[in-house]
Amino acid sequence: KSEKKPRTGQEQQLSLFDEAEQTAEEQKSQTFEEVCAPAHTRRKRGRRPIPADLPRVEIIHDLPESEKACPCGAELVRIGEEVSEKLDIVPAKIQVIRHIRPKYACRACEGVEDDGPTVKTAPMPLQLIPQGIVTPGLLAHVAIAKYADALPLYRQEDQFARLGLDISRGTLAGWMIRVAKACDPLIDLIIEEIRSGPLVNMDETTVQVLAEPGRANTTKSFMWVARGGTPGKPVVLFRYHPTRAGCVAAEILGNFQGYLQTDGYSGYEALGEREGIRHLGCMAHVRRKFVEVEKTTGKKAAGGTAHAVLDLIGKLYGVERQAEKQKLAPEQIKALRAEKSSPILDKLKALLDARVATTPPKSLLGKAVSYALKQWDRLVVYLED
Repeated sequence: KSEKKPRTGQEQQLSLFDEAEQTAEEQKSQTFEEVCAPAHTRRKRGRRPIPADLPRVEIIHDLPESEKACPCGAELVRIGEEVSEKLDIVPAKIQVIRHIRPKYACRACEGVEDDGPTVKTAPMPLQLIPQGIVTPGLLAHVAIAKYADALPLYRQEDQFARLGLDISRGTLAGWMIRVAKACDPLIDLIIEEIRSGPLVNMDETTVQVLAEPGRANTTKSFMWVARGGTPGKPVVLFRYHPTRAGCVAAEILGNFQGYLQTDGYSGYEALGEREGIRHLGCMAHVRRKFVEVEKTTGKKAAGGTAHAVLDLIGKLYGVERQAEKQKLAPEQIKALRAEKSSPILDKLKALLDARVATTPPKSLLGKAVSYALKQWDRLVVYLED
């Protein structure tokens, strides 16, 4: 969001609906104008109905028997009812699941030597933690709260205490480690699905681990992210590793063949040269460097080069938004890119070539131009498919 570019002026205002550069503020402004239209042009929105599939608990508030008589002496007759629905919630409660397994033995065989078991019981259902007290449902509850709802384990520890259960943070952490190991087969399926598709997007970002054995808590670690699989139904893998070595990306990709999209990090170079892989560059990473230039030096610095580059890249994103809005088929998107994106890319390349010789290579602008030109052959691959 910090990289989104504000637009001013009538000509630019007209392009808001097909430009990816529109800012969050502009979106909010547009929404406000639509909502505040005159009353005769918009129907006032009422309260959304309560979903019909939610369970209902009926509470009847009836008149006392003494009030069911008319002053004339006749008995009142029920002619209908008024119903008001209110949302309620049942707070979480702790319960204990008791697994009872009857034991069976043969009275006739008592005292008789036999190789077989003398007492028979049904086996226990499989458990993630066989000797533990936790059910799969409670493990799922803790995992979802922590990893989907961002609720730290120490807060969950407090929640359980309010419910009358003493479960330490260390115990909760141990449970999550066991859950992670139990998910290994699912993760293997995710990796297999990523490799099965025609395109993999990959990137890595720094993370800080506070208590990793043998490493200082200020040491940089990395979260590798890969996205791929069936078009329209992609899956995403987050894979932690203490290093940024290119072998991590190679291990994730395995025998993948197809398009690989990355930034310009050198760790991906060997992968991009591997047989069966077509290496794609990332325009967002190129754009980010020119955003940094414009924020640092201003739009008018260096002849407005950064500003001009960002405008051209914005038009490229506008073409993609047009294709998305019109719900074009893949071949139609390819034709649209050939018609509209290719000329824009030619202008962008000419601008970069003109600036590279006159821009100090170690300046922010110089580094941005150099990065874009180095990635150029990969940036234009998306025109072909």
